[in-house]
Amino acid sequence: MAGRPGYLTLPIFSVLAAIGYVYYTAVFLAVPRWLGLSTAAGVANAAAFTALAAACLATYAVAVRRDPGRVPPGYAPDVEDAESTVHEIKRKSGDLRYCQKCCHYKPPRAHHCRVCKRCVLKMDHHCIWINNCVGHENYKIFLVFVLYAVVASFYAMILITGSVMHSVPKDEQSGSDSSRTSIIICGVILSPLALALAVLLGWHIYLILQNKTTIEYHEGVRAMWLAEKGGDLYHHPYDLGVYDNLISVLGPNIFCWLCPVSNTVGNGLRYRTSYDIAKSTPPM
Repeated sequence: MAGRPGYLTLPIFSVLAAIGYVYYTAVFLAVPRWLGLSTAAGVANAAAFTALAAACLATYAVAVRRDPGRVPPGYAPDVEDAESTVHEIKRKSGDLRYCQKCCHYKPPRAHHCRVCKRCVLKMDHHCIWINNCVGHENYKIFLVFVLYAVVASFYAMILITGSVMHSVPKDEQSGSDSSRTSIIICGVILSPLALALAVLLGWHIYLILQNKTTIEYHEGVRAMWLAEKGGDLYHHPYDLGVYDNLISVLGPNIFCWLCPVSNTVGNGLRYRTSYDIAKSTPPM
């Protein structure tokens, strides 16, 4: 059973244990065996990996603790607002989306999470590994954490591979056999983990480039099928173009895109759409 959002759970302890295990193996076993902690190269690699591990821990803690975005009490969409070009409605009835469990209207891109038991702004998914939803307020932090984790995983794999392939002098072999076994075990565990994280990162980069959430992707597959069935073309309304899509998620400052800070655009209650761009474009 999942714990309450923001609380420590078994998956969270598993992630922390994995980070600690990989860090210990890379810095205290792999680097000394391959480069030695008394050399400049060894110290530099140990320091670099320590900084990367610290960045992983910091962004992970923020992703766990940060609220993904709440719907304000009493929120109601303004259907007469000329600036709101898109209002999401229910597929069957055509009514504005209303959450019966939270007793309020749903803003665009918001969804109800059964685990968190509330609606989340621009909900992407509920992640058991952070015991929290990934939404408007913490999506970038989650993405940056996954990026740091991918870099750290492949960095650790390089250190592990180098240490395993490095030949140890005969007078030191007796003490290095056990460390070599530990390093190999870590490498075997880390390989599928690094691959899974890389796939996850690639998936979210794909979503960002189209300005979609995971939920919107699956909804879009059905919408595209229905549109083609009716002889129409489906276009994701929040797709603003690659650059504007990146800005909407990573922030307006390109130099802070990979920084572990959350500079979300907007309040999560209204989003720019391709129709806004079409309205602002002057006629030829």
